[in-house]
Amino acid sequence: MVYIWLIIGFICLVGGANFFVEGASGVARKLNVPSVVIGLTVVAFGTSAPEAAVSIDAALKGSNAIALNNVIGSNIFNLLAVVGICGIIHAMPVDKSLLKFDYIVNIVITIITLGFIFFVSGINRIAGAVLLFIFIVYMVYTIKAALKGNNEGNDENKRQIPIPLAIVYIIGGLALVVFGGDKVVESASEIALMFGMSETLVGLTIVAIGTSLPELVTSIVASSKGENGLALGNVIGSNIFNILFILAFSSVLHPIDADVVAVYDMFFLLCASLMVYILAKNDGEISKKEGLAMVIAYVAYTVFIILR
Repeated sequence: MVYIWLIIGFICLVGGANFFVEGASGVARKLNVPSVVIGLTVVAFGTSAPEAAVSIDAALKGSNAIALNNVIGSNIFNLLAVVGICGIIHAMPVDKSLLKFDYIVNIVITIITLGFIFFVSGINRIAGAVLLFIFIVYMVYTIKAALKGNNEGNDENKRQIPIPLAIVYIIGGLALVVFGGDKVVESASEIALMFGMSETLVGLTIVAIGTSLPELVTSIVASSKGENGLALGNVIGSNIFNILFILAFSSVLHPIDADVVAVYDMFFLLCASLMVYILAKNDGEISKKEGLAMVIAYVAYTVFIILR
């Protein structure tokens, strides 16, 4: 039965992502909002729902190591695997505004989080409150920038759908994505434990990857539909949301202790962030070769954490 639920979960993920992207990009076109902004906000936060559920639940139970590993693992997967796979399938042009501001924010908050983990051996309530404050400032700026430049997002060549139908697509698609992600994580974890993997290893790999499946499927679908701003915006927005809201809120609920392993993983996340930024900035896109290199880097990292 567990294998059946795994298949059902994947079907829900793929179907839900299709509806979700169609609805979100439809709203963006109707309101003349750039798709990259929709990707950074609505789509990013929606696809991060599984991470939020896992991490906040862990915080409430006092198991915040799960919250930290989940966020770090998910962000690494988003950057290297999700963007890499999208690049392999279809060369991904990168929105310049994304690189100038949002990606820089992503790098800066990664450095700040690494600093908290290194110097105070974790993220206490004060550090969490600081991250939450940065999140509020970032959101206010993003929304104001979108309203100021909302005449950039209209594209009459793409199919227009009514706003009410787009909202139904978004809500229904999100529900399917969250349900599918939950079933995939639950089923994959059970299968892994059946084959003798430890719960810690399952948490660092399958749970982190599983909760990022919505980002993977949504970004691939968005990229295949030509919504490249939505695809990369989804990844960067999700990573920012994971740190500034999920990790921050979890630490406010219950302070997070971190060991030296978390420092290494966070440092690898920073290196991955810088690598993807350099690749994207050099020629303004993630090419197929660059996408393949990113996926190989993720596989190497996964092998490393399994063997260590």
